[in-house]
Amino acid sequence: MSNRLESKVIIVTGGTSGMGSAFARRAASEGATVLIGARDKQRGETTVAEITAEGGTALFVPTDVTVEEEVANLVDVAVKEFGGLHGAFNNAGGGDVPGAIRNMDASFWNSVLALNLTSVFYSLKHEIPAIVASGGGSIVNNASVLGVVGDPGVVAYSAAKHGVVGLSRSAALDAAKENVRVNALVTGLVDTPLWRGHTERDPEAARAMLNLQPTGRAADEDEIAAFTAFLISDESPFINGAALAIDGALTSGV
Repeated sequence: MSNRLESKVIIVTGGTSGMGSAFARRAASEGATVLIGARDKQRGETTVAEITAEGGTALFVPTDVTVEEEVANLVDVAVKEFGGLHGAFNNAGGGDVPGAIRNMDASFWNSVLALNLTSVFYSLKHEIPAIVASGGGSIVNNASVLGVVGDPGVVAYSAAKHGVVGLSRSAALDAAKENVRVNALVTGLVDTPLWRGHTERDPEAARAMLNLQPTGRAADEDEIAAFTAFLISDESPFINGAALAIDGALTSGV
């Protein structure tokens, strides 16, 4: 494993499982100091313990990304404890439940947007100044394929992820001259604990989703982690303001 992230301080929200955890481990293995911000203290501390047992440096900071003060605290801890901030993977989010717009409760709509879109706004608002003060760096926001295509059954989540793409592009333009890059990941099916749970609960629906996938498989978490590490590293200096598909061609025919 390379040390291309050596000496970088990187925040990972939603880093206790799935893509966030896989990236946190990858970043630490490449020499970064990783701060995991999430609500689940037990899983967060377990993830940190596993990273440190493998020789990495990590810290868990209890964080509800829907609360601005807690996001601000996460960034403050990075700066105060480790001297700065150089990157972030804003990965915290959650799924939707099937349902038509006409039947959707406004409180549910607001909760999905708070977790998947407003949380990214809070993160960017506080991460960008800290990264500027540290000399520059890179931020990756996880948007999913539903950030570029619609789904009549997953309305609020799709709207939020479309917002993440637009927010990422606007933030990239806002911070480009200060040496801060912002990109969005357009992730397709990924073999995470959430996906595995779905396949166990509803194998038929899972097979139907896989049938839409040109590759016939879900991505491995480590594939997403490797690409994210490249985007946050100094090896991708001219990639900025992009919505980058890592979806096995899922959106290519749409």
